[in-house]
Amino acid sequence: MSLYTDYLTEIETRKEQGLSPKPIDGGPLVAELIDLIKDAGNEQRDAALNFFIYNTLPGTTSAAGVKAKFLKEIILGAVEVAEISQEFAFELLSHMKGGPSVDVLIDLALGDDEGIAKQAADVLKTQVFLYDADMARLGDALKAGNAVAKDLLESYAKAEFFTDLPDVAEEIEVVTFIAGEGDISTDLLSPGAEAHSRADRELHGKCMMSEAQQKHIEELKLQHPGKQIMLIAEKGTMGVGSSRMSGVNNVALWTGKQASPYVPFVNYAPIVAGTNGISPIFLTTVGVTGGIGLDLKNWVKKVDEDGNVVMNNDGNPVLEEKYSVETGTVLKINTKTQTLLSEDGEELANVSAAFTPQKVEFMKAGGSYAVVFGKKLQTFAAEALGVEPTPVFAKSKEISHEGQGLTAVEKIFNKNAVGTTPGKTLHAGSDVRVQVNIVGSQDTTGLMTMQELEAMAATVVSPIVDGAYQSGCHTASVWDAKAQANTPRLMKFMNDFGLVTGRDPKGEYHAMTDVIHKVLNDITVDDWDVIIGGDSHTRMSKGVAFGADSGTVALALATGEASMPIPESVKVTFKGKMADHMDFRDVVHATQQQMLAQHGDNVFQGRVIEVHIGTLLADQAFTFTDWTAEMKAKASVCISNDETLIGSLELAKSRIQIMIDKGMEHENGMLQSLIDKADKRIAEIKSGEKPALTPDANAKYFAEVVVDLDQIVEPMIADPDVNNADVSKRYTHDTIRPISYYNAEKKVDLGFVGSCMVHKGDMKIVAQMLKNLEAANGKVEFKAPLVVAAPTYNIIDEMKEEGDWEILERYSGFTFDDMFPKEKARTEYENILYLERPGCNLCMGNQEKAAKGDTVLATSTRLFQGRVVADSATKKGESLLASTPLVVLSAILGRTPTLEEYKAAVEGIDLTKFAPPVQVPAGAKSAHF
Repeated sequence: MSLYTDYLTEIETRKEQGLSPKPIDGGPLVAELIDLIKDAGNEQRDAALNFFIYNTLPGTTSAAGVKAKFLKEIILGAVEVAEISQEFAFELLSHMKGGPSVDVLIDLALGDDEGIAKQAADVLKTQVFLYDADMARLGDALKAGNAVAKDLLESYAKAEFFTDLPDVAEEIEVVTFIAGEGDISTDLLSPGAEAHSRADRELHGKCMMSEAQQKHIEELKLQHPGKQIMLIAEKGTMGVGSSRMSGVNNVALWTGKQASPYVPFVNYAPIVAGTNGISPIFLTTVGVTGGIGLDLKNWVKKVDEDGNVVMNNDGNPVLEEKYSVETGTVLKINTKTQTLLSEDGEELANVSAAFTPQKVEFMKAGGSYAVVFGKKLQTFAAEALGVEPTPVFAKSKEISHEGQGLTAVEKIFNKNAVGTTPGKTLHAGSDVRVQVNIVGSQDTTGLMTMQELEAMAATVVSPIVDGAYQSGCHTASVWDAKAQANTPRLMKFMNDFGLVTGRDPKGEYHAMTDVIHKVLNDITVDDWDVIIGGDSHTRMSKGVAFGADSGTVALALATGEASMPIPESVKVTFKGKMADHMDFRDVVHATQQQMLAQHGDNVFQGRVIEVHIGTLLADQAFTFTDWTAEMKAKASVCISNDETLIGSLELAKSRIQIMIDKGMEHENGMLQSLIDKADKRIAEIKSGEKPALTPDANAKYFAEVVVDLDQIVEPMIADPDVNNADVSKRYTHDTIRPISYYNAEKKVDLGFVGSCMVHKGDMKIVAQMLKNLEAANGKVEFKAPLVVAAPTYNIIDEMKEEGDWEILERYSGFTFDDMFPKEKARTEYENILYLERPGCNLCMGNQEKAAKGDTVLATSTRLFQGRVVADSATKKGESLLASTPLVVLSAILGRTPTLEEYKAAVEGIDLTKFAPPVQVPAGAKSAHF
């Protein structure tokens, strides 16, 4: 009973933290529980029985396997447990969601005991998580004339597993809770610094917002029994920054409904809202849990008598309140009329966008997974019976405009669509199931993806998926006890599941901590691909990529599919010429700035940015597509010319070959198959059979943005504007300022060059600047720390070959050592250069952090409150975002430079350039060819 004794010890430790016993996922411990249950006189029997019934995780966990087998023995009468009747055993199996439980139920349904077979079939009729092997067993039984199998498949063909569920309530009463003003990052709901605990749902739930806010929510629930709490971003958008399934899990834990009495801390159906709605990728996550996401529009722009928007002294529109959602306000959501009402029934807003037929199905089914699997199950059953499936689910919305061309993303969706009307061309707004080609799982969400795969009873990656990768980049900085406990377990699970993994479970190849987006950008080898990744920065420069929650990643891995509407597109083109002293990162910032100037509102939000940037290779173009997550875009598509695309594919092939050479190839041959796919695509382009993806000339766009390169005359900074009097204007990525705004007086406490936004060229810029400054001044002194983290080991290897790494090491006061990785996060920084291990580092905010209250100038994408730097008691922490040369110079000066100082520092340095007409040689490894 050693495992059980250890478990009791852990329970006492968790009690001290105010936590319940941790849900059990291990089969050996459940086996010990069963031994205790069988021992009638044991004083631990009642506790063991309670743990077995209420605290054992379902799905394909080893715990579920042992539990299902024991329940089968009880049903067959081989074992007697007074507290678990045959009927109760079936009920417990019905809550286990597939895998071993479905195996047992099919065994019983196809068994010789007619009474048991009928009960098992009745339970199976409610289950949807059946896989090919399960369906094959039922199909074979049908062919053999089994009446139970026939009855079961007839039920599936009618989708009774869905139709027998209660409909969504016509009226839902809610009580408002304002989580914050302005855009609310998912970091507020699930802080990056607490990423290690995401798989422990109860523990992680304690980090949502603040203890005072949690207490307030509990008080509101007591004051308003029967009503749900609606979490609101007042004067902002809810869930910006990332999909963060853990954020939705936390909201559901505090405000949602319990999914099953036998599965602890798994809640569903949260209700979230924002003045400007919900961030697109976060809204997808809400759908995974069958929740509701509302666009309130409760603040509107004030207009004068002539209908003109009234502006304040800062040039921003003045907002006026249309209706109040002050914390504690009771509102009603009518799901039939699709309106938001006051407590008295006054109509406040049309919320029909939250109640499309597909979203209502997710709500009814308790989440999107059940609908996806249910549709597949119904199709199989109907085909096995030779009948048409009963029309039950909402028809996919198919929008087609005669004579209208296709945008790039519309072309990709049409090519990869599954189950649409043959021959029908679909435009934006159509609901589509699409085949997914590339899937990425990152390490701080990977444990949840693992749990989701277990919960949906998946055991192997779908054969439809071309490439799948599990990274270790988000926990690369510090190999602490948490990383040591979680990472190897995650890597083994994912490798067994069929993914190429950054860390070898067998320990035969060197652990790779390369930033996941960089790896996905390399293993995407077709510009027509659909990519799904467990991070908001899944924004490839080939194909169309969507950042997704851990559940959607799990679904893509298990089924090779994703479901979503075809998004509208905004076309971005360029004119003019970049000044010699500018870096391409400044073009990215200027795009946001000029878009707002041209359109007033953020036309990128929720749409695909189709960027015509075809002369930049994949590494450099990624700097733009990566930033589109901060522009609140749903995704981006990079339009390349033929030669550039070939060069990017050749580069991808070389990087994949390096992975193979390092021993990372999976036994399923995934990496080699990607090289073969790249070769096929290159041949298509060279032969003219299928040129690089381009939109049709008569495609229709929501808006167009033309970026004038001639207007970009000085480096740009994305400023969190932490002291703006209007709270809603803080911590957005919309405040873009030239360096002259700061008058060379903005103190910089720390510089950071790293994250997915940098490439090899950026690392070379750091080396070149150090050489130049040394030549000019005899030495280089830092007045602020400079942290440099290459995104990949490949970059370091190439720099070593070219001699640049030696320059960086010469100036470094700290260089990472993989033989002795850091086991503690750094809390203080000296005014030196730190060469950190490849990975996310400061950008992730879960391990390394700047000192509280610091002003950080970084190349990363994250400027949210508390992410890179927390507030101190006397000063707000600031994370300002800029180009690599500006960050390096500011760390050396300890402040932002003048334009003249900046120009002098970068003179003769080969910055990352972009000019639409210029051709980059195919096969070049960076813009610095």
